[in-house]
This record gives sequence, structure tokens and C-alpha cells, in this order.
Amino acid sequence: MNDLSTPSAHDVAQSRPVSHHDQALREKAQTLLAHAGVRIDGDRAWDLKVNDERVFARTFAHGSLGLGEAYMDGWWDTPALDQFFYQVLGAHLDEQLHDFAALRAHLRARFINLQRGRKAFRIGKAHYDIGNDLFAKMLGRRLVYSCGYWKDAAGLDAAEEAKLDLVCRKLRLQPGMKILDIGCGWGETLKYAAEKYGVTGVGVTVSAQQAAFARDLCRGLPIEIRLQDYRELDEPFDAVYSIGMFEHVGWKNYRTYFEVCRRCVKDDGLSLLHCIGTNGKPSRPDPWIEKYIFPNSMIPAASQVTPALEGLFVVEDWHNFGADYDKTLMAWLANFDAAWPELAAADSRYNERFRRMWRYYLCGSAATFRTRQSQLWQLTLSPHGVPGGYRVPR
Repeated sequence: MNDLSTPSAHDVAQSRPVSHHDQALREKAQTLLAHAGVRIDGDRAWDLKVNDERVFARTFAHGSLGLGEAYMDGWWDTPALDQFFYQVLGAHLDEQLHDFAALRAHLRARFINLQRGRKAFRIGKAHYDIGNDLFAKMLGRRLVYSCGYWKDAAGLDAAEEAKLDLVCRKLRLQPGMKILDIGCGWGETLKYAAEKYGVTGVGVTVSAQQAAFARDLCRGLPIEIRLQDYRELDEPFDAVYSIGMFEHVGWKNYRTYFEVCRRCVKDDGLSLLHCIGTNGKPSRPDPWIEKYIFPNSMIPAASQVTPALEGLFVVEDWHNFGADYDKTLMAWLANFDAAWPELAAADSRYNERFRRMWRYYLCGSAATFRTRQSQLWQLTLSPHGVPGGYRVPR
């Protein structure tokens, strides 16, 4: 984790007079926020409550990174953080807060292969190894850290199980098949597929904590869990898939990713990619997300994915159920809030600044799907095209 031990503005509780410069920046901010229907110190759920007047200077100077860090430090609040983000992102105010940090993140992602070699394991240590206790409390009955499928589901656990079954049905799994899970997380998908569809499988992950948990979860099942870079894989499988991993691949490696899938899936097999995406132009990594949540990660654009597939796969189906991620994230938030007293009491790492950081991450993410700026894709792929066509299960 990044530095989360800095005392917050609430802790320090320093008072300072409001300068003419602070007042001018407040007025500038209010003019900008008015386009999103947000008032400063208003009384609606999505209005911004100022606790420290320096928040405006920090945000205008450092963009999204400054806004996020100011929230972590307690410089501002809002009764409903997800609604605040929905208003702001819906009005595209984020596009008017570009700064050097955003430019630097964009240039690093554009010109440097941030996911190569040992760098591929950084995301495991920085995010997924935070603590299984946190994720176990937040994610529900199954540790599935990806969008649930809410079509006929009444709650999070049902939505996550429906997603797992949807993946298995799309891959046409049958007893005796051997499957590959690239970025297997805590092993829940492999466990489900082995128990419900009678398959054997291999899962690879770059998170040591996830690998240890998955091995324990899948004990007694014909499942092998490896702490391994996916690029090392070269063995045959009846089906290959990844769920919520492609966001960490990096655009410079998209072709390599699909080449690995192609060399591992049998000629008559299927591959499935489940990932967040954007239907716009390639997006810039957000500096706050890059620093505190997902280092070296990026959201793929359709214009980046399709060239990487050319000559390797037939796209049998491209399914978007991104609106379901809003529901999933809000369910995770409710679980996190309910479990917070227990988490905070058990581990000193989970301090107030961490709580605010994690809520900021979940609420901001939910808003990107609620505004439909972000999508959730499932691509079903075949090496040569399914004879007679592929009938899509929904």
C-alpha cells in the first residue's frame, strides 16, 4: 500500500483564515461544479462539504490526484460519494482537470511497457496482497473480484454465481475438459467449474496471497494453482479464459496476451475474455488510481483490442453488461462499510485514511459504470469459427 499513515485534516484540526486567493478558487470551483449540478456546502446528498479551504488549490494544481488525496486527508466530504461522482463524471468535469501528473501517467503508459518482466508482479503485491481478510469481508460468499451478472439475481452472491455459470456455459464446458484460468484470483471460478462441470484446470496468478488461498480452496479438486506470468504458458487446453485480469496486461502486451491464448487453446476450443473496457478512444490512466489502487494498469479501448485479435481468433460474441458493475460495486461498498469496525479493530493498517481511500475507489468506480463511461465486456473467441455458428447463452 502507499503512504496511508499521514494524519488527516480532521486529526490535525488546524484552523486558518480564508485568503482572497482561497475565495477566488472557491468561486472558480463553484462555477465549474454548477455544470454538474453540485453546490459547495449545499444540502443535497451529492453536494460538496468543505472542511479545509485549501482543497481548491490542491485540486486545481494536481487534478484528480489532488482531489483524491484531499478526500483521503479529510479536506472535503459529501453525504453520498457515489452520487457526487455520478454528477461530476456525467458532466465530464474530469476532462477539465488535466495536470502534469495525468500527463506523466499517460506518457508512461504510452511509451513504457509497465507490465513486462518483474513489473507484472507489482500489481499482485500492491493491491491483491493487501489482505485476504479485507476481500473476504467485501466480496461476499465467494471471493470473486469482478462484475456480477444481475440479470436474474436478487443479491451479490447470486449475481457472482450467475457470472461464473455464464462463463462456463459460454465456454461450453463438459466433464473431462482441461481449462486454463489466466489471472485466477482466489480460485473461485476454477472451483465452481470443477464442481459443477466436472473439468480439470490450471490457474495462474501474480499474487502470492491469492495463490496460497486458491490452493487451499481447491484442495481435493483436480486443480493446479501457479504463481506464474501468463506469458510463460505453452500447453494445450480445451478452454482458456481470464476474468478481470486483462486490465493489468497493458496495451503493449495485448497481442502477446492473445497469442498466448491462441497457442494454449485447442483448435476446436473456445476462449473467453471478461474485462472492463471503454467504447471511446484509449483512456489515460488516472493518477490517483495509479498511485493508490492499481499501479501499472489501464482500461482497454475497443480500438486496441480488435487489432490484437486479428488473424488469431474469430469473435463469436461481444457481450456488454457494464451497468451490472455499478450494482456490484455498491454491494461491495455496503459489505465494506458493515465490516469496517471489525477490520479496523483487527489490523492497524486499516486506519481512517485507508477507509476513505477505499470508499473513494469503490464510489468513483461505480460512477464510471453508472454514467456508462466504462463498460464490462465478455468476448467469446474461437480459433477458426464455430462450425454452423455460435449460439450465445445469456
